[in-house]
Amino acid sequence: MLGTVLLLLALAKTGCPSPASLVSRRAEALKKLLELFGMEDPPAPPAHFKRPPQYMVDLFNTVANADGVTKNPDVLKGNTVRSFLDKTHSEEMRFLFVLSSVAKNERILMAELHLFRLWQRVTDRPKRHHFCQVNVYQVLEKDKPDTSGGKKLLVARTVSLQTSGWEIFPITSAVRDWTEDESRNQGLLVTIQSPDENPLDPPPLQFASGGGHHESKKPMLVLFTDDGRRGALLPTAGFPDLKPQAPDLPAKMPVPKLGRSRSTRSLDRLQSCQRYPLSVDFEEIGWSGWIISPRGYNAFHCKGSCPFPLGENMRPTNHATVQSIINALKLSEGVSSPCCVPDKLNSINLLYFDDDENVVLKQYDDMVAGSCGCH
Repeated sequence: MLGTVLLLLALAKTGCPSPASLVSRRAEALKKLLELFGMEDPPAPPAHFKRPPQYMVDLFNTVANADGVTKNPDVLKGNTVRSFLDKTHSEEMRFLFVLSSVAKNERILMAELHLFRLWQRVTDRPKRHHFCQVNVYQVLEKDKPDTSGGKKLLVARTVSLQTSGWEIFPITSAVRDWTEDESRNQGLLVTIQSPDENPLDPPPLQFASGGGHHESKKPMLVLFTDDGRRGALLPTAGFPDLKPQAPDLPAKMPVPKLGRSRSTRSLDRLQSCQRYPLSVDFEEIGWSGWIISPRGYNAFHCKGSCPFPLGENMRPTNHATVQSIINALKLSEGVSSPCCVPDKLNSINLLYFDDDENVVLKQYDDMVAGSCGCH
């Protein structure tokens, strides 16, 4: 499908019979590309400049190269990571995250509450404690969160009062509950106790809130999901894995304008199956407003002949070798020579704003031709 999309995009740049035809062709290409990314319409860019959470930027850089191609495939749990900022914007340790953008087909794998721990408050009281206990509750009754039946303990942790930085609390069970029934989402409550579970007033530990602190320290929910998409499995039988891939060639190679003569056929044989650049520029197609990274990527494409006899540098399958022999010896009518196609496909990662201005990291399989071979 990606090949069809890229072909349509390429055709949209070329001359066409009428402006209306060009607009229609471009719209069709962009619609197909959106379908490939699992979207019906492109998300609206944020109304104002918005900086993505540093955690999401760092995660993208860990998983992918600058052009979005996956470099560490085992880092992500699933193929989608969503971040949500707190909607309460209050100084109290009550948090609410709206999860309406999570698709029904997404399987919840893991959910984390990220809270930024500020430096210990300076008080005149003697420091009797070096640690405190942080409790994270799922609120069951919005108006009665302090009653025993109004909340459910998700995690309790002892933390040091001598440092600052991010604390991450697992809250997967609560988020699964919320995605099954949105009405159950009454938010989270965080309390601070002494190590012996006595209340501390005022609490010596403070987390940054959604209202009065810098955006880079705001409370955040990070959700790891899988939407069930998986790439096609390419045949690998007969591939010489340790053989070097033929070098990438320029996108355009000068070819003499000759007829289909013996000289031309000889030239085609010299241009054996190779990988060529194929640029996808998100700014050029008008998506730079909502895609954070990358600005574009090189999808590559495969082109060239698969002449008999197929050498190991052409990475032929066993079937392609047999087909090449049958074609060369004319042992059967209508059997063509093998085709030059991708024999390895790599995934890319997009970091983008969704319709609710949440930042999403999504991984898409089979988006880059990693190498080419004769099939």
